This record gives sequence, structure tokens and C-alpha cells, in this order.
Amino acid sequence: MALAQVRQFGEDVRAVAAVEFALILPLLITLYVGTVEVATLYSADHKVATVANTMADLVARSKNEITSAELTKYFDAARTIMQPYTTTGLGQVVSLLSVDSSGVAKVKWSVKNGTATARTVDSTYPLASTTKINELARGASGWLVVSEITYPHKPIVGFVITGTVDLKHVQYYLPRFGAKIELK
Repeated sequence: MALAQVRQFGEDVRAVAAVEFALILPLLITLYVGTVEVATLYSADHKVATVANTMADLVARSKNEITSAELTKYFDAARTIMQPYTTTGLGQVVSLLSVDSSGVAKVKWSVKNGTATARTVDSTYPLASTTKINELARGASGWLVVSEITYPHKPIVGFVITGTVDLKHVQYYLPRFGAKIELK
């Protein structure tokens, strides 16, 4: 009788689907959570790039001068772009560079917001002289607006992407009116 029961148990296929589902469930959960985390990371990175682009564009539109109060408003507005993500840790730096005829970029002024550090005035900015934007700045007015945005992205669950991912985007714009933008 015992041998017959063993044979019957071996031929019984009623619970095969449940066993297969139990085996594949961890993989499905990992794929789902991983997809959500990667999509969230991509979205946050896109927002950081948008903040960098927006800040450089707004400053480059200034005619001849920009005030610290205007920059503060721009920084505040840029933080709203990051919604629904927290802005804790968001660092923003906007600088005006002077690019000489040999392609050396020097910082003329730099303003920071959040966790970032402003560039030192008259320091050399690491902009390769062979880049297209460097060539354009030399060929135009010799001025260049640069926006540097950093953001520490923390995954929602931290199951697939563990720890903090530091996102950074840098955006360059030529001043719209082709002249130096004074900081007042």
C-alpha cells in the first residue's frame, strides 16, 4: 500500500502550478521593484537636468545685470521642478565665466544655493578648450553662463538600487545679449 501511495503522489500534478508560482514569485517581485526604482531614478535624473537647463537659461536671458534677489527667485523656482521629490540635498551653483582667446575659462562670479559650494572668483574653470561650447564662447562675446546641479537620489525601497545615487548635471549657455552679466 505504501508503494502505491508514493506512485500516486509522484503522478499527482494538481499543485504543480502553485509550486512553479512560488518558485518564480521572488524573481517577479525583484523585476517589478527594480523597474520602479530604475524608473524613479531616471525621472529624478531628468528633473536634475531640467533644473540645470532652466537655471542657465534664465540667467543667460539677463540683459547686462542680474541681482542676488533675482537669483534667489530662480533658485526657488528651480526647486519646484524637483517635485514630487524632496529637495533635501539639492545643490545649485550658477557662475559666469570669461573665456579668453586661448580657451581658458575663468570664474567672474559664482552664486550657490542649497548644499553646493560656489566657485572661487578668478579661479580657472575646468572647461576643455576643444569643446564646442568653449569655441562658441571664444567666437562670440567671451562670456559663458554655467549651471551646476547636484542631487542625492535615495531609492524608494532600496531593494535593487541600494544606497544614495549622486546625480549631477552641468549646463552651459551663451548670454543672450552677448555681453557680460554683472552680479548686483
